[in-house]
Amino acid sequence: MVEEMKEMTDVATINKGDIVKGQVTKIEDGHAIVDIGYKYDGVIPIGELSPLRIESISDAVSVGDQVEVKVLRINDEEGKIILSKKAVDAAKAWDTIEKRFESGEIFKVKVADVVKGGLVADIGVRAFIPASLVERHFVEDFSDYKGKTLRVKVVEFNRDENKVILSQRAVLDEEFNQQKQNLLENIKPGEIREGTVRRLTDFGAFVDLGGIDGLVHISEMAWHRVETPAEVVKEGDKVKVKVLKLDPDKGRISLSIKEAQAGPWSGVEAKYRPGNIVTGTVRRLVSFGAFVELQPGVEGLVHISQIANRHIATPQEVLEVGQEVKVKILDVNEREKRISLSIREVEGDTRRKEVEKYVENQHTTQGTGVTLGDMFGDLFKKQ
Repeated sequence: MVEEMKEMTDVATINKGDIVKGQVTKIEDGHAIVDIGYKYDGVIPIGELSPLRIESISDAVSVGDQVEVKVLRINDEEGKIILSKKAVDAAKAWDTIEKRFESGEIFKVKVADVVKGGLVADIGVRAFIPASLVERHFVEDFSDYKGKTLRVKVVEFNRDENKVILSQRAVLDEEFNQQKQNLLENIKPGEIREGTVRRLTDFGAFVDLGGIDGLVHISEMAWHRVETPAEVVKEGDKVKVKVLKLDPDKGRISLSIKEAQAGPWSGVEAKYRPGNIVTGTVRRLVSFGAFVELQPGVEGLVHISQIANRHIATPQEVLEVGQEVKVKILDVNEREKRISLSIREVEGDTRRKEVEKYVENQHTTQGTGVTLGDMFGDLFKKQ
């Protein structure tokens, strides 16, 4: 500041443009009365208190406050001296603003008002925070931001135009990038981490690991076939993921939800024991048999010789994809992820029970003209 500073005790005479110190002695409608050590008190009109529009004098000063003011006009004949607090604050503020801009300093401001297109703060001069520079994400309604304290940087200023642009997003972006870099330096393939589902796409889900998003491809969502990611997760879900691979240079991380869980074959030998009869769904037909799904991610093979109690040339003669069938467990090998199944033996077991029931209920077949061989002969034929 080029104006000469005068202490209260030294003010015998004052001139227009002087910067003086004083004390607020009274607050009246539309202005504040200040004792500056002159022969009469000075007046600060409400419009000269703050660079922002204020509704009340008490929004800017209180009785007893020590203030620095600039002398705008003197009229000794009327005993009137007009002062400005905002002129002094602005002169000090511009020097500080310039230093903060050059150094990239992060500082705190309190949101004074919400206006069209953004937020306003008082930093000695009116400072504007455009809506696009408030957060890293889109904000539809800023009404609850009034009174909030934000951490900002000066991204643009012009003294001549009395223009100052602040950005909180610049601070958040800087922190995000640092956090992202730290994560990329410390994360390792094979690790199991917890994250939050941020976004779903047709090809997978993006999961926030705490500063960086990784992609769970749809093929890594679950052990069973998934048509859309929404079948497995929704935005906001907390999930455990396994890190498959990462590219630090491109900032890409490939993740898997299914690999972070116990595989579908875990505990299969205890659940499916040879001799058990269970229900499954035909998923694939091949020349040598049919693959039947017993549970998501677990399929067993029904060899073509185990499909029917008669000779068939192809599985399609008897089965179709999507068909539900009862199968008998022949053999289970959890380590090799292999289960052998039979449809024929289920039918055989059923017909044997019919024979047993028939024999139990019939004391003799004489006189009926029907023999057991007529009814169940094919059951006992060598397959």
